[in-house]
Amino acid sequence: MRYSLFLIIALTFSHSSVAYDWGKTGHRTTGEIAEKYLTKKAKKALRKLLDGESLALISTYGDEIKSDTLYRSYGPWHYVNIPFDMTYGTHPKNDRGDIIQGIQSCITSIKDPLTSKEKKVFHVKLLVHLIGDLHQPLHTGIGEDRGGNDFQVRWFKDGTNLHSVWDTKMIEHYNMSYSELARTMPKVSKKEVAAIKNGDVIDWMEESRVLTKNIYADTNKGDKLGYRYMYDYFGTVRSQLQKGGIRLAGVLNELFG
Repeated sequence: MRYSLFLIIALTFSHSSVAYDWGKTGHRTTGEIAEKYLTKKAKKALRKLLDGESLALISTYGDEIKSDTLYRSYGPWHYVNIPFDMTYGTHPKNDRGDIIQGIQSCITSIKDPLTSKEKKVFHVKLLVHLIGDLHQPLHTGIGEDRGGNDFQVRWFKDGTNLHSVWDTKMIEHYNMSYSELARTMPKVSKKEVAAIKNGDVIDWMEESRVLTKNIYADTNKGDKLGYRYMYDYFGTVRSQLQKGGIRLAGVLNELFG
């Protein structure tokens, strides 16, 4: 009886700890990369505001609060669903918000001189998380399968969904810590960094949507994904994590630098 109870608790914990978005490693990688591109002024201001907490540490906050009903209304801020034959501008907006509206709301709150420190910290933590989400292609997916959550595939021998493959499965299979991932990213020149920072959140979202379209064109429900999928797509994962970190730093530099 005692063993059965332990097994139930263990299984429950295992299922409840399934990661969202990039998962902890992905989000922390983006935060760690962003730290490297902050101006000295922005880094000092953020260190003071966040009481010394790093961007890597706060990057998972947006998922951590999902279990609290007080923050349930922020759920739609993590994604945007748009049919592939439409654009963000032409598709009706979700009246509960979406990732673009969420990022813009965070920026507006942070800029407002009347915003309290508590609310500013909250919106900085959310902003760090949401810009990470924006670069996970399945967070700019389609509503029919809830951004790939209802798109069933196999990852090696295990059943899963396409969203989870992009959230965590590939990153976990690569088997590096967030600091190792950040440290081993491809070298980029100042010119390349400037090119990555170019545009705004809608441009970056549309860039993610191009990747999403390619993913759907190349993947069928029920596919067994594994080594070949890693070979084809893990470079995209790394690129998106790096772009997310560089762009996050750019936004924070504008706000605090």
